[in-house]
Formats: sequence, C-alpha cells, structure tokens
Amino acid sequence: MSIVLTEPLTSPAAWVASDFDGDDSWIHPLTPENIAAIDAALAGLESKGLKFPHFTARDFPLGALETELAACSEELENGRGFCLLRGLPVENYSDAEIDTIYYGIGLHLGQPVGQNPRGDLIGKVMAVGDAAKKETRVYETNSYLPYHSDPSDVVGLLSVRKAKRGGLSSLISVAAIYNEILAHHPAFLGLYFRPWYFSHLCEDRPSLSPIFSVHEGKLSCRYLRQYLELGHEIMQAPLSTVEIEALDLFDTLIARDDLRLDMMLEPGDLQFANNYAVLHSRNAFEDHEDKSKMRKLLRLWLKMPNARVLAPEFPGRNGFPIPEGAY
Repeated sequence: MSIVLTEPLTSPAAWVASDFDGDDSWIHPLTPENIAAIDAALAGLESKGLKFPHFTARDFPLGALETELAACSEELENGRGFCLLRGLPVENYSDAEIDTIYYGIGLHLGQPVGQNPRGDLIGKVMAVGDAAKKETRVYETNSYLPYHSDPSDVVGLLSVRKAKRGGLSSLISVAAIYNEILAHHPAFLGLYFRPWYFSHLCEDRPSLSPIFSVHEGKLSCRYLRQYLELGHEIMQAPLSTVEIEALDLFDTLIARDDLRLDMMLEPGDLQFANNYAVLHSRNAFEDHEDKSKMRKLLRLWLKMPNARVLAPEFPGRNGFPIPEGAY
C-alpha cells in the first residue's frame, strides 16, 4: 500500500529549472566513433538479411555507445529521470534506416512495445490529424500538448525535422511538483493518493489508479487531466469541487517556468524520459506548408529491465499487445 510522504524529496529526480543554469551535462553528444558504430550495425543487419523489427540488440552492436546507453538507463531510473543524446545525422539516412537505428538504440535500453491497437512499435508524431475531430489525438495536431505521462516505463522521442516555428519540448520533475504541494498546499496532498478513474488508451474501460504513488522509496506519478476527466465521465462518477481544485492546483504547478526544463529538440536529438518520474509536454507550433518539410518526431515506448517496482494499486502499463501477424 502506498504511503504519503511528509518530508520533501531530495533525490536527483527532484530537480527544478535553475538546477540546469550553466549545466548541460544532461546532453550527451554522439561522437564520430558512435556514428561509425551505428553505420557498421546497419551494414551488419543488411549483410545478415535482417530488417526492422526482426532483430535483437545483439544483432545491432554499438560499441562504446552501449556504455553511454547503460548510463542513460541508470539516469532514467535512479537519476534525473531523463537523458538526451544529440547529433544523429538523420539527413544521411532513409526513413527505413532511421526507423532501424532508432529501434536498435531502443533495444539497448529496453523492449519497445506497441503504441496502438495495430501494434506500431514506432509512432510518428506529426500534425496530420484534424483538430476539429474529437477522436484525433493531440500529438497528431500542432496544438499545445498538455503535460502527461505515457503508458510505458520510458518514452523516447527522436527529432527528424523541426517545425517552422514553435514545438518546444518541456519536462517537469514529478518530485518537484510533490515538494511544492507538500510545502505550500499540504491539505490537498492526500487527494492525489486516492483512486481516480483514468481512461487509459490501452484499456477498454476506465480503471482506478492514484495520481501519486510511493512504493519501495520511489515516488511515481500518472497524469493526463483529459483522460482522468473522461474516465470519471464514462463511469458516471462526477468529480467533486475539491477534486477539481486539486487538479487545478496540479495544472498551475506544471505550468510554472521555474519548475520546468524547456528544450528545442534539434534534428538528430533523442530524448528519453521516465514516465513515472517526469511529465512531458510540447507547446503549439506553426508547421511548414511543404509536406516534405513538416515537423516530424518518432516515438518509442519502452519496457525497461531496470524499471521500479510499482505498488499494487498503481499497476504498470506497457503499451498495447502486438497483434498476431503484425510483423
């Protein structure tokens, strides 16, 4: 059973924006040796007749980059909760090669999982949806994408092309949000540990889960207000006034400039974030009219071998089952 912490969190995951003033140690540039290893791994797959996604991490050796990825994995679970690799020369590769490289890198971190009922292992984040249609997911538009967590241990984003203007990526520490509530709004704290109905993308019906959970010394969070409100609507369980106030407070905190870390994902950047320790967002953007220049990111959902143990009332979710015959 989860407990409500009464002392502020002081782990590396409890960061705020000012912690990164003059500190870019979270950015890990890919070296020429790393790129050469990626190219050699691509060539090795071709020589074996292997194609995405029918290969393993062993089929895609990355030399010294594997050590960097192991450090990233540790940072994701026991450090700040995110890491960024910079400098993949995406312009040198075909779309199919980019998919293969991204998937291969992902295999050295964890196991990619399905992102929709089709079982897609790599999601395309592009403004190709109709924002006027209710069923269109926000990441398929150029609208502001509210802070949220995805149904996987880790989410990865690879930038292939930038927008004409905007599209800034933002991360915020779950522990920092917790500390703010504990310090200044403690009366609300217990509400985030009670069960709420979430309408999860990978479930047929809304299910109960707290927003905050503490288990084996680690704080975890699950949040996307839209799906939380939808869950209560479907289950005909209207939110009370104080519950709405608690969600309003949460949204006020995650909008604060002094808490979040903003970054523009340049082409070739690979951002990875722990969905339990970090919430992520993106601001609105103006896209190019030329479809070949439109903003394009690729997404991975990863089930991690070193993922934290979650409380029974805070069940983990790692994507959609892969349909038989999908690949």
